[in-house]
This record gives sequence, C-alpha cells and structure tokens, in this order.
Amino acid sequence: MGHATYSHGHHASVVAAHAARTVANSAAYLSPLLAPGMRVLDVGCGPGSITIDLARRVGSTGRVVGIDMSAEVVETARAAAEQAGVPNVEFRVGDAYDPSPGERFDVVHAHQVLQHLGDPVAALTAWRAAGDLVAARDVIYSATTIHPLSPELARWRELMVALQGANGGDGDAGARLKAWARAAGFGRIETDVETWCFESERGRAFWGGQWQERALHSAFADGTERHGLADAREREAIASAWAAWTADDDGWMAMIHGWILAAD
Repeated sequence: MGHATYSHGHHASVVAAHAARTVANSAAYLSPLLAPGMRVLDVGCGPGSITIDLARRVGSTGRVVGIDMSAEVVETARAAAEQAGVPNVEFRVGDAYDPSPGERFDVVHAHQVLQHLGDPVAALTAWRAAGDLVAARDVIYSATTIHPLSPELARWRELMVALQGANGGDGDAGARLKAWARAAGFGRIETDVETWCFESERGRAFWGGQWQERALHSAFADGTERHGLADAREREAIASAWAAWTADDDGWMAMIHGWILAAD
C-alpha cells in the first residue's frame, strides 16, 4: 500500500544527524500536551532520540513505543535507550500503514515520515484508528532559505524535492498535512509551522558537515544517480558548496516545517 523508497537511507551520516533530534527541537508543538502516564506511539522513530525524549516526558507511569521499517536502526534505538537508562520505551520493526495491531495510544507521533510515504492519507487514517491524537511534522523543502545561496545549494534544494517525488513521496509534505488530515477524516485539526535555523559555527558544522558526506555517500547520492537527476560531478560540486557554506561566517539557513495536531 503506497510504498515509496526512503530518500535518506541509513548511512552513518544520516543516522547521526537524526540522533540529534529531540522533542525540544523537533516536536515543541506537542510538548505542552504531554503528561505523565500517557501512552505514545512514535511512527518512523529512526535512531530513537525523540522517542526516548518522549518516554522521559511521560514518566515512569507512561509508555512509549517506537516503530521503524529498518531492523538495523531499531537495534540502534534499543541500544540508545539502554545507554540512556530509559526503561519505559520499546522499539519494534513496524509498518506505518499498520502501526499498532491491537493497541491504542493517547498520541500517535510522526516526525518527517509522511513525506516519504506514497499514500499519506492512508497512513493518517491508520494513525487515526490507533490514537486519540495524531501529531505530525514535515519539512517544506522548496521553502528552505539559504544564504549565501550558491547555484549548487539552489540545485540541492531542487534535488531534494525532485528525489522525494521520484521515490514516490513529497518533498513539500509539510504544506499538505492539513489537507491530508482532512481527507483522512479528522474533525479537529490545528496547524502551524516550526523552523530549524542553522547559522552559528556549531549549527553550520552540523548541517553543512553532514551534507558534505551525504551528498556523496548516502541514499541521496544513490537515488539521484538511479533516477538520472544528478551525476557524480554535480554531487561533488554540491558537497563542496556545503563545505564553503559551513566555513562562511555569513552562512544562514532556515527550514520551515508544517505540523498538525489532529483528532476526531
């Protein structure tokens, strides 16, 4: 059902970047609604950093389950939870279209997941059946603002949207969450935006540093080659442009993410 190729893959540079995500920097819109004792399902949990943070916030009387399609990244998440000493979290290999057979949760959360799915309305319909509240956040790649915007970084932005589309997803999913939630039958939908901004030396090193690697070695490289979107020379130019941007004290970047809180 609505299968699509995961555009980022699980190269070490990708997993490390995803492991830097927390509730504070990636799900602040949901934070005020979390309470001790809640049961939360985290769909597409990746290496589990947000999931573990959610478990801390619902306390020892709460329970959080994280699911991901990758058995390898689920093992990474389990190890992270053990190292963090957070016992009220469980990680499983799971399907976003059938996320919780026989279980129901107070909250179903998904960060940067719907952009990768071929049938986001079907996924949201399944999440609606699994939880009282659905919280989802996704990027709008075409609205990403970069300064200085070199031709290579403008091309990177174009390629992110194109690759998602070629893989069966949607690189501007954050702008469509409200429409998809309405189509899935939700009666109450709250929506707004959150942003990531990378401008400090540390922030530029985090974002630009990972993309110097990802442009050449991750599923971005494999996918743009496979779909005929970019060749090795262009990817090398993009990696070099990210290196230059990282070293530029004037470097500034903002990524807009749409989010929804949806319930019946």
